[in-house]
Amino acid sequence: MANEEKIIVTIGRQAGSGGRQIGRMLAEQLGIPFYDKELLEVAARESGLSREVFENHDEMPTNSFLYSLVMDAYSYGYSTGVHDMPIDHKVFLAQFNAIKKIAAEGSCVIVGRCADYALEEEKILSVFVHGELEDRTNRIIHDYGVTINKAKEMILKTDKKRSSYYNYYANKRWGAAASYDLTLNSSAFGLDGCVALIRAALGK
Repeated sequence: MANEEKIIVTIGRQAGSGGRQIGRMLAEQLGIPFYDKELLEVAARESGLSREVFENHDEMPTNSFLYSLVMDAYSYGYSTGVHDMPIDHKVFLAQFNAIKKIAAEGSCVIVGRCADYALEEEKILSVFVHGELEDRTNRIIHDYGVTINKAKEMILKTDKKRSSYYNYYANKRWGAAASYDLTLNSSAFGLDGCVALIRAALGK
């Protein structure tokens, strides 16, 4: 794809909506790199922080009061640098920089981690995938082998975490149609249908 226009798609998703699978299918069909957890490897390698740190703090909302104190001091020159920041913010910055590096290298599909915000100055297609609770619950049960109650608990906690993370860092509303170029209901269109609609939006 060296002589073709660069394609960058970012995908936000509700837990159990199939957003990750849609992203992977899209990347495979377009023949471009896919990044979900793979992004953590890049961020760890580039930042020097351990992979375990990224696993433990992945898409975790920062304590906003502590963050504000540190960033205010940092902005006014009272801080000596990134070492004084909360670990959650170090992780965010490392992922932010990794996302920019990945996008600079060529076409890609990136799932989660405020990628649309990190690349807001780039030409991208930002997508959000949602679905009906029953369908999402069934997908979690199938993928993780958990009970229906556990699946619903996982969905609630994961969506709350992702929402807090996105709303805090991106200054946009997670899941709101106005925050994205394209929002898709995987319950209505299915995974294949969502991939087809994204490709149509890309003209591919």
